[in-house]
This record gives sequence, C-alpha cells and structure tokens, in this order.
Amino acid sequence: MKLKQLIERFNNLSVDEERTISDEYVELVFFTKDTDQWNKVLTDILGPALKPKGQQPTEGDLKLTEDCGGVHDNQTLFKKEVEGALVIAMFWPWLDGMFTTLKIACLKK
Repeated sequence: MKLKQLIERFNNLSVDEERTISDEYVELVFFTKDTDQWNKVLTDILGPALKPKGQQPTEGDLKLTEDCGGVHDNQTLFKKEVEGALVIAMFWPWLDGMFTTLKIACLKK
C-alpha cells in the first residue's frame, strides 16, 4: 500500500501544511473546523474509527500507535488492513482548537 495513492483522495480537502509525504508515512495539518469532512473521507477509506475522540485508548491502541507518538483520549484512531499492510490514521487536535494534525502510517504486519 502506497500512502501517496491513498492521500490522492484528499484533493478536495483544505490542507494548511504538508509536513511529510512518503509511501510509509504522511503528516498533514488541517483546520479543525473541517474535521467532519476529513472524518468522512477517512471513514470511506478505512472504515469507522477504531478509537473515536473522547474514548479511552486500549492497551492495543497504545501498542499499535507507539511508534507514531501514541494516542490519547482526545484523539481519533483509524485502522484497516489494505493490500496486505496495516494502515493507521490519527487525528491529533491542537490545544489552540484551530488546527489538527493528521498522521497516517503504513505498518508492517
């Protein structure tokens, strides 16, 4: 699974900053006001959130995300097996409430 192909689905969404884009890892920043649009696209690609915002992460969630900075209760985690690879995506809302970082990683199984 090449993440560059996956993020082509984001073309209609507003990105404030492209931090990293590679075949294994993507990090973008978008305006928090657009979270519903980003959530819809990610749900279409990866299915419903494994850990929605406001839900306490499980030990499995923490283990899965440890190489990407972990996941906290105010963050959202998606997960899906795609073309033999495990893809995770996380929304990390900023404390200022204006921005959210989107991290997507293609993990080896």
